[in-house]
Amino acid sequence: MSSGARESAALYEPVSQRLLPLDAQWREHLTRLRWPTAMLPETLSGHEATLTALVREYLFISLYKACAESLASENGSRLAAMRRAEKNIEALSAELRQTFYRLRQSSIDEELFDVIAGFNALSTKARLQRYESHD
Repeated sequence: MSSGARESAALYEPVSQRLLPLDAQWREHLTRLRWPTAMLPETLSGHEATLTALVREYLFISLYKACAESLASENGSRLAAMRRAEKNIEALSAELRQTFYRLRQSSIDEELFDVIAGFNALSTKARLQRYESHD
């Protein structure tokens, strides 16, 4: 069974865990683990029934953990993609805003130049008319 373990903000590394068969190597690993207290646990029902229940719980928890890690990995990946998209949208929005302001300023400049050119033309025409009327 494999699932994704979080490595960093955007990179994930696959993780695998062997569930079955429960072999001697698995049992040796468990026997090397130290019990956290001096009191060892006792089984009330038979050893076989307890072992069966423990293995069932072990498998359930392992599968549940794999599903939870997979879901967390998927959601992390989606969140990272959404952040990248949001960053791209902000950059595009800033670029479009800048283009809009540049075009708006260009339009205003054109209108001002037209007004100034019209004023100069009328002023020149008025001067010429005054000059011709004085002659």
